[in-house]
Formats: sequence, structure tokens, C-alpha cells
Amino acid sequence: MNYYFSDCDTVALAKEYGTPLYVMSEDIIMERLDEIRHSFSEKYKDVQVYYASKAFLTKEMARIIKREGLGLDVVSGGELYTARSVDFPMEKIMFHGNNKTPEEIKMALECKIGRFVCDSIWEIQLIDRLAKEMGVKADILLRIAPGVDSHTHKYISTGNIDSKFGIPMPQVKEAVKLSTESEGITLKGLHFHIGSQILENESHIMAVDIMLNLIKKIKEEVGYVTEEFNLGGGFGIKYLDDTEKRKLSYFVDPMMNSIEEFCSYNGIRRPRVFIEPGRWVVGEAGITLYTIGSIKEIPGVRTYVGIDGGFPDNPRPALYQAKYEGIVANKADFPKEERVTIAGKCCESGDILIWDLDVPELQPGDILAVKSTGAYNYSMASNYNRIPKPAVVMLSKGKPRLIVKRQTYEDMLRNEC
Repeated sequence: MNYYFSDCDTVALAKEYGTPLYVMSEDIIMERLDEIRHSFSEKYKDVQVYYASKAFLTKEMARIIKREGLGLDVVSGGELYTARSVDFPMEKIMFHGNNKTPEEIKMALECKIGRFVCDSIWEIQLIDRLAKEMGVKADILLRIAPGVDSHTHKYISTGNIDSKFGIPMPQVKEAVKLSTESEGITLKGLHFHIGSQILENESHIMAVDIMLNLIKKIKEEVGYVTEEFNLGGGFGIKYLDDTEKRKLSYFVDPMMNSIEEFCSYNGIRRPRVFIEPGRWVVGEAGITLYTIGSIKEIPGVRTYVGIDGGFPDNPRPALYQAKYEGIVANKADFPKEERVTIAGKCCESGDILIWDLDVPELQPGDILAVKSTGAYNYSMASNYNRIPKPAVVMLSKGKPRLIVKRQTYEDMLRNEC
């Protein structure tokens, strides 16, 4: 029996579209968006959701987010340009990033985006200057580094004090005063994001408590009343079979309860609350299909199984030891008789996709499906070793549609002189 994903035969998909192939399920994405509505948007008053597009953004994904009424969190001019190409409502754009270039800021100001999220005092000054030069006013949030250990890999931990992201707590008072006194910007509120792929809620709850006391403190000391409070994202997903799947409510309910109770007790008007899920929306909605090639057994050591992709289409295992589950799609119901290591085809010893995967007896030409690759795979894809980027197929109600064409060798050379 073949492996089916979102009611589609993955072996047939590999045959029709080739491999490596990114496969995304609109059905699963919609299930997640429905859960967001039920657990957050419709459950709480005066809240808003922004999809963190860095997880996975194509024109088709931007269309889906637009259709479903969410905002879009972008971190570059390229992501903003993608949103603009499908007429995404610019007032629903929130622009993040620790080093937005003047060109990106000017582009965003011309587009009249909804919010900038400022990472430093330097950036506050830059946006203020550019906005005044253009005769406009920019609405901003201040991204704060609350000093919380999010217990995730150090490369995706962003809330501790020693981070390239966010304004350190000792500088917050200065940043608030500067923002409120600047002519080219309007300070709307505060933001934090403590990291990515966080599976427990303690760090989020701790960060909220720190930020709430900060909101109270700056009201008392500076006189600034926080209108908007952005809780970021980072909600973890299920990559491995032994990982517990988390509902959105597991993360957002304790934070919202803390906010409501704190504001009520201290006589503070509760700010409008934002969240920014990205991976949580698309991570489990994607798989990647590969064709198995070389099989090299080292007696008494291990068996390496080569695939036709790897590091260029999924750098996460090499970057921060990300772990995945896989299944041999054309032998989904076969008994698992051996343990192998799935190796990418790049000239890098670190190009290992999965260590020690239990599989049936393999032959070249078998199809491997790697699960939970919907987030940060397509987004991070490269042309390392001059390997073309894969196509992307979107599934809906059992039917596939091509949303990104497979890159050709000619495409890679298109901009070379």
C-alpha cells in the first residue's frame, strides 16, 4: 500500500511532478486556521492574528492568508513584495527584522503598511527620519527582549538578553521616551518573541508576566499607556512520533488569562492582543518526497541511503540538528526490517537528513516521504552544489495543483552576466 497524505497518493505525486517535491496540504492549513479562529480570534475580544510568513510564503500562501482575513508578518522587502503582488491589504502587514534597510523601510512606508516592529533605538531613529523625509507617519511596536530562556536550540532562541533581537530591558524606558517624542512615528505598543519550536508553555507565561509588569512600570514612570501587546509566536509542532501534539489553546489560554487578571487587578485597560503563529500553521501541513538512489552498507557500522535532495531543500538538520520522521511511501505497509541513515546528495558530511530510520528492505527508485516539512524548508532552500530548487504542490480535497514550478538549470543562470 502506498502512503497517502491529505487524501493524495504520494507515489503518484512523485511520478507526476518529480522529486524532490514539496507537498503542502491546504486542508491541514485550513484546519489550523479554523482552530485559530475557535481558540483565539472568536474566543477573545479585541485580538488579532498575523501569520508569520517566514515559515512558508508563496503567492498562493499569501492568497490563502488574505482570503481567510489574517494579517501577515514579514521580515524583508522580498516578503513584502510577495504580499503586494497578490494585493494583500497593506494595513494588515507587520514588518519585523533586526536590520531593515533604508530601502526596505521606504518601500514599506510607500506601501502604507500597518506596523513596524522596532528592534533597537537605532532603528527607531532611522524610521523616524525616513518617515519625516517622506512626509508620513509610521506606526510602530517595540520588540522587547524579556530575558527568558525558551529551552530551545540556541539558534532559534530569541528572547534572552544576549540576542541580536529585541531591545534589552535596561533600554526600554529610553526607547519608549524616544518613540513618544519623535515626530515621524507613533508608538502603538510592545512586542516580544522568545524563540521558535517551543513545546512547553512555561516560557511564554513567564515572558508575559515580565512584559505585563513592564507595561505597568512604563505607564507609571513615563506616562505611556500600551495600546497593543504582541505575544509573538514560536508555538511548537509535532516532528517526531513520540512528541505530544499541542493545541493552540495550550499556549494562548494561560497567556490571555494572565493578561486579563493582571489588567483587571491593576486597573489597566487591557491592550489589543496579537499573536504570530507561523510554523504552527504550516509545519505539519507539509511533506517532502525524495527518490532513493545509492545504498551503501558499511558492515558493523551503518547503512547510508542516498536521496536526490537534502541540504539544499532542507538545511535544518545541519543548521540546528532538527529531527524528522520518514516513511517509504511505496512500501507504507511493509514490515520494517532494517535501520538506515538517510543521506543527502551534497558534498557535506553534515548533509544527513535522518539518522537511524527504521525502514523496509530498500531498492533504488523507492520513494521516501519526510513528514512535517511545511515550515522553514521551502523558505530556506538554496542552490548549494548548483542543485535546482524543488517544485511545490498544494493539495486540496484530494486534488493537487502546482503552486511553484521546479527550478531549471537555466533559471539558476538567469541573472548571471
